[in-house]
Amino acid sequence: MTLEKSSKTPFTAFTGFIRKEFLPVLTDLRLAIILLLAIAIFSIAGTIIEQGQSIAFYQENYPESPALFGFLTWKVVIILGLDHVYRTWWFLALLIFFGTSLIACTFTRQLPALKAARRWKFYEKPQRFQKLALSAEFDVQADNFTSIENLSQILQQRRYKVFQEDTNKLYARKGIIGRIGPIIVHIGIVVILLGSILGAMTGFTAQEMVPSGETFQIKNIIDAGPWAAPQVTQNWAVKVNRFWIDYTSSGDIDQFYSDMSVLDKQGKEIDQDTIYVNHPLRHKGVTLYQTDWGIAAVKVRVNKSPIFKLPMAQLDTKGKGRLWGTWIPTKPDLSEGVSLLAKDLQGTVIIYDTQGKLVNTVREGMSAEVNGVTLKILEVVGSTGLQIKADPGIPVVYTGFAILMIAVVMSYFSHSQVWVLQKEGNLYIGGKTNRAQVAFEGEMLEIFEQINSQSTGESTKSLVSSL
Repeated sequence: MTLEKSSKTPFTAFTGFIRKEFLPVLTDLRLAIILLLAIAIFSIAGTIIEQGQSIAFYQENYPESPALFGFLTWKVVIILGLDHVYRTWWFLALLIFFGTSLIACTFTRQLPALKAARRWKFYEKPQRFQKLALSAEFDVQADNFTSIENLSQILQQRRYKVFQEDTNKLYARKGIIGRIGPIIVHIGIVVILLGSILGAMTGFTAQEMVPSGETFQIKNIIDAGPWAAPQVTQNWAVKVNRFWIDYTSSGDIDQFYSDMSVLDKQGKEIDQDTIYVNHPLRHKGVTLYQTDWGIAAVKVRVNKSPIFKLPMAQLDTKGKGRLWGTWIPTKPDLSEGVSLLAKDLQGTVIIYDTQGKLVNTVREGMSAEVNGVTLKILEVVGSTGLQIKADPGIPVVYTGFAILMIAVVMSYFSHSQVWVLQKEGNLYIGGKTNRAQVAFEGEMLEIFEQINSQSTGESTKSLVSSL
């Protein structure tokens, strides 16, 4: 008894398992649909649930009792990473898995199908024509019956690419671009997925509230990818030259603006723009959006003192509007003072004493006598609320969508094939297409009629059609 040593190495066994067991599952259409649905569901969740907020925000909006939908609490949001869905490991894993499935399908199915579609295929037996969607048989005994050469010209006039073998076999096709379309669709989707992953890993979101006239660098990062450091640690700063609000005649806000300059390390202006809602400032891949406003400070003078710039804080009005306030002493020992309140940047300041009694209402540039001193309101200083984003993956995503749109158009082209065989005094012609079946059948019938019109008038022996 002899024992034969197995010729299979561990590597061969592994590659065999991948090819026979893993690839069929990975390229299964049902798996791709499940992955796509999962990505869509979690993307919707990331749109509905506010991203990148503080724990206190989620505790307030997603309490444990009563839980939203019976299960969605702030703990669930934090534990599952639903506060930053697009940067969680499991969401990125879904994107990578889906992309891998598309790539595997492209190489194992789409490319072989394209290769097969490009091969010349000649039919040598009349029985093959009976299996086609539309076919016909002609009697070619007449001397002036249309030859294969004439039929080749007819097909070329209809934009078919014709291949001929000997004098009795012909194969023609058109619309091969329709076979390329699905491959380009996969490429477009993979590019979109790569752009999404790039944005998730290298992008960041920040928020800044900057007083008019101040210079800042991006510091208040609320959400950032693990590779976002080069984007965040920029070597430039931004100065808010001026912030102002345009009001309507009824006193409502019409639009708010920020005139901003980008400064290099030496403080030299390298970019400048006035931003407003839907008109951001873009610099080196970072976009600054105008999203909010506030009152930062009020400039006042007491008698003939230097100008004081007093910070103003937003007050809790229990949802009854926005209001900012500050307190200014009117005596050196701070024993007396007044409160200054402002609700907008129209320059009106309301003065209250320590008992909460209204003392006066003044506008910018006006003075008021309070507690024996002259208080002059010089300026109400506004602050601009900025949302700052960097997403290096956006150009890649847009490129992927452009590829996808082109691929969809390509996929509309029908891949049509026609075979011709002349044998034993008969001419067999038939064809098939992968879409637009009705239009193809009409074209084939026109070709049949054109053959008859160029012939002696002999009738077609048979017409086989599965409509």
